[in-house]
Amino acid sequence: MNADILAYLQEITAEEQAILEGRLSIDRDLYMQGQSNTVNAGKLLASGKLITIRPHTRFIHFPEHTHDYVEVVYMCSGRSTHIVNGNRICLDRGELLFMNQSATHEVLKAEQGDVAVNFIVLPEFFGAVLRFMGEDETPLRRFLIDCLCGESDGEGFLHFKVAGIKPIENLMENLLLSLMQEEPPRQDLTQMTMALLFMQMVYRSDTLDTADAPRKTVFRVLAYIENHYADGSLTELAGLLHYDLHSLSREIKQKTGKNYTELVQEKRLAQAAFLLKNTVRNVDEIAHAVGYENIGYFHRIFKETFGVSPRHYRLQIR
Repeated sequence: MNADILAYLQEITAEEQAILEGRLSIDRDLYMQGQSNTVNAGKLLASGKLITIRPHTRFIHFPEHTHDYVEVVYMCSGRSTHIVNGNRICLDRGELLFMNQSATHEVLKAEQGDVAVNFIVLPEFFGAVLRFMGEDETPLRRFLIDCLCGESDGEGFLHFKVAGIKPIENLMENLLLSLMQEEPPRQDLTQMTMALLFMQMVYRSDTLDTADAPRKTVFRVLAYIENHYADGSLTELAGLLHYDLHSLSREIKQKTGKNYTELVQEKRLAQAAFLLKNTVRNVDEIAHAVGYENIGYFHRIFKETFGVSPRHYRLQIR
């Protein structure tokens, strides 16, 4: 991480100084209203803002709590230990932890070199971000939709082991610089940077960590489809995951509600629509590029999905 950013984040805060001088618990008035154990966005966010950052408070155990916002934790240096909905998560340098509004969260004591940044984000911030991410069903997109709807049908958190992935590290530094500056950042630029970060992470579903083995398998399936939608196969995927073909097929259907072919079809058509919108390649070239050898079949399945032919889709978009 940029040395200036890290030096700024490592500074001892007034709250941490009080802890070092003998305070035995967190200052609840900084985070919560009354006797509630819910960390309140109104305590942390300036009026009218949708996102801010604050370094995580070190030198003390942060007891179990919930948030009325979406929290994203980025580990800048060292390590921290979190307990989220009963799951123990060790967050190492460069890793990201997303938690929705329903997650219960506890953080064990961190030392001076364990520098984590908490992004406090109101759900509506992600509305614009979501529009950049397309329609592909991915764990991150589903997480954001659940946050916007105030619902959760999963674990309530996502842990990305993305340390060392340069595009993600660079985007995180850009976000930190933007939110650390004294001048209020333009919200649209912050949302665009966050959208670029999420689009990078969509392609990194294989870095998701979970204690749920079937769920981890589905993450790896989605990552495989993301990278091999044009030329992959369920047989190859089963071999890579050391699965019996029929068992893997059944697990995909149980966890996603769709079979492997349907997931690939969705990805191919979404990519075809993207290429029709953003390139001048002819329709047949696009069909081959996304994995369709039978051009007639591509035209038929595209029209069934979008209601118009590929050519008319391009004309409508333009």
